[in-house]
Amino acid sequence: MCGIVGLLLKKPELREQLGQLAMPMLIGMTERGPDSAGLAIFTGELPSAQRKYSLYAPDWEYDWAGFETLFISKFGSGAAIAIKGNHAVLTCSEPADEVRPWVKQAFPQLHLLAAGRLMDIYKDVGSPADVAARYQFEKLAGSHLVAHTRMATESAVTPDRAHPFTAGEDFCLVHNGSLSNPHQIRRRLEPLGIAFDTDNDTEAACRYFEWRMREGDDLETAIRKGFEELDGFYTFLMGTGDELALVRDAFACKPAVVAETDDYVAISSEFRSLAKLPDVKNATIFEPVPEEIYVWRA
Repeated sequence: MCGIVGLLLKKPELREQLGQLAMPMLIGMTERGPDSAGLAIFTGELPSAQRKYSLYAPDWEYDWAGFETLFISKFGSGAAIAIKGNHAVLTCSEPADEVRPWVKQAFPQLHLLAAGRLMDIYKDVGSPADVAARYQFEKLAGSHLVAHTRMATESAVTPDRAHPFTAGEDFCLVHNGSLSNPHQIRRRLEPLGIAFDTDNDTEAACRYFEWRMREGDDLETAIRKGFEELDGFYTFLMGTGDELALVRDAFACKPAVVAETDDYVAISSEFRSLAKLPDVKNATIFEPVPEEIYVWRA
């Protein structure tokens, strides 16, 4: 059992309220996932030559200034780092295929959570309320977000196994359920040069979809192929730079509910998580049907 949460704001003037509106949704899913929590938020887009990287350190007092100094000495000036406890967002002009291997080699204790032009990620162990307070989720602004509360049924309770999972740039996935063939997916992708960070089944699904899109599929095509290759019981919620996508497997035994108004699209595992949203009593509310692909654009 886990809790999934998604919120996409249709009106730009509401974007400053994204974190504030989403926190009752996330904390409302605590009973479904008390072990860890996380959030991917899509903010204003950087210029095409720039990228930002979400980083996690094991130590709350980590020496981010030392990291920034070594990064600049390696890649040159122009980098900026925004620190929030043991998380930091590095903004620079260097591409991911240069930054990822350098971070892994020079700072093996760091975990690079996300890369792209729009997406920031925060995730950690602890209750959803504690994680939200730790990283000030209420103050976050953006067009849409994907969030998760985890009850671990496979793989350890660690920050890197918390959701959302990411692959490539500006793509993330959260999951309620379990896959029966993640090792089969992994054996298929690893010979293609796709590396895994954990043994978590959600990571297998995330890397599968990102690989399909990198091969030329759009998101919906990748999901349709996933119906054939990803075996298990699941509700997947995915975020890209301008989309939220929601799907359930053919049996749809993992819950999900959608509430849509002129102002927002809100997604959760249970309705109680949506109950505090403004004007939700007048929303169009429905339960997604099996193997139907729902996509909303920011």
